[in-house]
Amino acid sequence: MPQFVIEREMPAVGSLGPADLQAASQTSCNVLRSMGPDIQWVHSYVTDDKIYCIYRAESAELIQQHADTAGFPANSVQEIRSVIDPTTAE
Repeated sequence: MPQFVIEREMPAVGSLGPADLQAASQTSCNVLRSMGPDIQWVHSYVTDDKIYCIYRAESAELIQQHADTAGFPANSVQEIRSVIDPTTAE
């Protein structure tokens, strides 16, 4: 299944507490369960004003549908073409 990186612009998201992040995660998971196996959340990185999410999905349209249903922004959805790390240099 293709992987995508989603950029979510959310001012001050980095200052949310554990309960707020848990609630957002629960919302996301509830929507994902209702959408079926063609979309999966892998993990997310929370910064001061953005969240960067890694998803597996059959299409970018499914990711946008998830964002719209869950009430989260999806300012950029990009398919991941390759993954590199320090071992790539070897």
